[in-house]
Amino acid sequence: MNESLEAVYRDLHEHPELGMAEHRTAAIIARVMTEAGLEVTTGVGGTGIVAVLRNGIDGHDGPVVGLRADMDGLPILEQTGLDYASRATVRGDDGVEIPVMHACGHDMHVTCLIGAVQQLVACRDEWRGTVVAIFQPAEETLAGAQAMVADGLADRFPRPEILLGQHVAPLPAGVVSLHSGTTLASVDSFDITFTGRGGHGSRPQTTIDPIVAASATVMRLQTVVAREVEPGTLAVVTVGTFHAGTKSNVIPATATIGMNVRTLDADTRAKVVEAIRRIASAEAQASGMEIEPLFTVRESGDATVNDAVATERLRARFVREFETDGESGARSVVDIGAASGSEDVGELATAFGVPLVFWFFGGSDPEAFAAAVAAGRVDADIPSNHSPYFAPVIQPTIDAGVRYLTVAALEWLAPA
Repeated sequence: MNESLEAVYRDLHEHPELGMAEHRTAAIIARVMTEAGLEVTTGVGGTGIVAVLRNGIDGHDGPVVGLRADMDGLPILEQTGLDYASRATVRGDDGVEIPVMHACGHDMHVTCLIGAVQQLVACRDEWRGTVVAIFQPAEETLAGAQAMVADGLADRFPRPEILLGQHVAPLPAGVVSLHSGTTLASVDSFDITFTGRGGHGSRPQTTIDPIVAASATVMRLQTVVAREVEPGTLAVVTVGTFHAGTKSNVIPATATIGMNVRTLDADTRAKVVEAIRRIASAEAQASGMEIEPLFTVRESGDATVNDAVATERLRARFVREFETDGESGARSVVDIGAASGSEDVGELATAFGVPLVFWFFGGSDPEAFAAAVAAGRVDADIPSNHSPYFAPVIQPTIDAGVRYLTVAALEWLAPA
């Protein structure tokens, strides 16, 4: 067990920071990367860090490999009960204290990238080339990659031949999954504000109630995937927020719902978003509203697409390095298919103009996962990303994650 990396992980988990506010996290990364002998640039795209490890050939960069980890936490109250659980809070724009938690494993991603860089430094006599370690802020808001690109990421640092990244997931620790092609969904998040006519709760006939229109819209939206998307095509429509009113006997003038849409292909994406707009507009009209619903875009990001050739090349390397058949017949290299989650790592690869390989690795206790499978209770018993109970087991997750990144980098670096 790597005690130093475990200490880093515990510290990062206990002190999460929201996107574009990862100052403490960035300072830790900068210090550790400087101690490892890398060229460290801070403040890239706000709080981003780029650390370059040069081990080239005859004064040249040689093969260049990009490795990426995200850093930010989420506004969630941690309920894991761990002795290193987060108790961090920040004050929101409205003055209200907001809890912060590493509920998506970005603390694990940072820890594993630090460990991989340290491994590559330790074995630098065995390879030649250049490693560009990218520690990205604000993945959760889909703002971090854009900010780093806007700050000249692709022009200021060596251009990699491949961009590699990973994400911890509710799979057994020691299991890694790669999927060629579209591997994560596009995301569209927006608010829909209905404007009616407010009034006294005792005289609803004098009002146009936006809560009724918004509620009807929420229910009708449940038919979009069921009745307008081709069966077997991945699409997710979620209403995550509903804000209206201040008092039970006052009918408000406005009501706002917050939408989140995930799709894998452009045609389905366009169809779903159009259907949402059509339904909201129709419900407003049915309620007699004189003002069209207002759509405000909050987040938008394209699907994450793995390069097929590079993905299969890395899969073959992972199979050679990690695959086990053992007495249990367990497999450690799998393909769980495309997922409905979203990422902005693809924007970095696009900015560099290079192929991407992005994979998932397990962070759940293998015995607990096996028991949950046997009981048919995986969804109930194994906390997933963004759950207040999500916390990868420290080991073997760290060691496995470090090895995945290290082996992946060595696949594209030149042997000494």
